[in-house]
Amino acid sequence: MLAVFRSICHRRTAAQLRILTSQPRHRQQKCSILRHHRTLSSLVEQQSPCVSSFHIPISLCYGQPSLTFLKDRPPYGLPTPDPEAYKEPRSILLVNKMRTKPVVDAIEALLVHIRTKYPGTKVYHEDRADIPQGVEVWKPGDGAQEIDLVLTLGGDGTILHASSLFKAGAVPPVLSFSMGTLGFLLPFHIDDYAAALEGVYHGKATVLYRMRLSCSFYDRNGAELGKPGEAWQVMNEVALHRGRSPHLNTIDAFVDGQHLTEAVSDGLIVSTPTGSTAYSLSAGGPIVHPSLSAIVLTPICPRSLSFRPLVFPYSSSITLRIGDRSRAPAGVSMDGQEATVLQPGESVTVRASPYPIPCINRSSIAEAPHPPSTEEGAGPGREDDWVRDINNLLQYNATFRSKALLRHSRT
Repeated sequence: MLAVFRSICHRRTAAQLRILTSQPRHRQQKCSILRHHRTLSSLVEQQSPCVSSFHIPISLCYGQPSLTFLKDRPPYGLPTPDPEAYKEPRSILLVNKMRTKPVVDAIEALLVHIRTKYPGTKVYHEDRADIPQGVEVWKPGDGAQEIDLVLTLGGDGTILHASSLFKAGAVPPVLSFSMGTLGFLLPFHIDDYAAALEGVYHGKATVLYRMRLSCSFYDRNGAELGKPGEAWQVMNEVALHRGRSPHLNTIDAFVDGQHLTEAVSDGLIVSTPTGSTAYSLSAGGPIVHPSLSAIVLTPICPRSLSFRPLVFPYSSSITLRIGDRSRAPAGVSMDGQEATVLQPGESVTVRASPYPIPCINRSSIAEAPHPPSTEEGAGPGREDDWVRDINNLLQYNATFRSKALLRHSRT
């Protein structure tokens, strides 16, 4: 029995080592974060056949790949040790919320700074009525101008909108500025735009790859709805809900083709780790660190008290099919936007997308103290933005006393 146990452990350890060593070396190395319309899965499969289709370097709170832009533009995510190959971003896409007075002033200051400090950079904007003066129009889709960097000004919804602009192919790095809104996806305040851009242009920034979901819809006969191959790309979550119907939904959930359960509830949520602090959290789902690659399934007000949220590996394929006995169709919303309505027999299949969102970390721009600090805790440049935000924004596990102290410190 002991020999069998050792053999099993040896095989598992060997398989894990093959997976780890086959991935690109992403710790303590500079990696290119570039937009290439090639699937990451094909790149990884070329490196090793034993790796599943979504093995990409995931940036942790330490040892993230540095944000760089390469002249020769090698494949996405592969390390490039030659420091002479690095260059500055050449094109920026500006994405902003509705143009209120503060937003207009911030955009004007930002554009003046870019034109003065980085004159060789082209700035693009969506084709909208409130497009700023002096920028070029950018339209998503085939033939779109290649973008090296995305700047967002607004709230979390602005970043979700920026994600929706890149439904096919890899996404450029995203540098997010807050316009007075507290959110998990807003690393920088707009007042810090000069330091943030300097860190990006000088190659100091690191990125956190935020996983996205790929969603495809099918009719009751299994035929794909919409244009084949054009799956929705979702950053937060896919939610099936009963909408305006007074009746509960009956939804059959399948994991990798195996029937998991028949859910009778107000709906189901399939979220990313980034989305675990959004709708899923309000429905009682777990909080998942965004550096993990996982898929969260959370019920919305289930009829059964034993229906608990589940966390699946990123390699899982989750299919939600509206049951034939369901008394109500299911509305489908993606990142807060209504997408479609599924009738009984129709389904949606959710997988991990091969195109994550590379979000620039706030802590990577901070300068380390000189000499090294002797204080406890991680210093600037080494701390985890998410750990800080989960305490400051969510007030995680805050007692009544600590909340009172927090309110006192703000006055």
